[in-house]
Amino acid sequence: MSDPHTAAETPELSPDTKALLARARRSFLVSIGLLLAGFIAIGGVLVYRASQGGGSPSGADYVIASLKIPAGAEIISAVAAGGQLTVTFKAGPMTSVRIFDGRTGEMIREIPVVSE
Repeated sequence: MSDPHTAAETPELSPDTKALLARARRSFLVSIGLLLAGFIAIGGVLVYRASQGGGSPSGADYVIASLKIPAGAEIISAVAAGGQLTVTFKAGPMTSVRIFDGRTGEMIREIPVVSE
């Protein structure tokens, strides 16, 4: 076995090599510093957004208390977008789409769905 105390010593680095290593270390530290600053900024934004009410900004567009759908109708889908609520329902053999105003609940339009 070899004795670790008798192993050859590493040669001394030249001044140019030392300067190059120092520059690489500074570059690495600057990169890590920027990365940490970015993570801190993202964390700050997430905390700020989480503390701001939590509701979507367009949630106030929908304050409907009730909608008028025919008795016995089966609702197929309901989609809220653009301040309107679109409800697709099936009443017996007839399928229809009704569009309601999101604030007042008033029916804007009814569209019957017919097959060709």
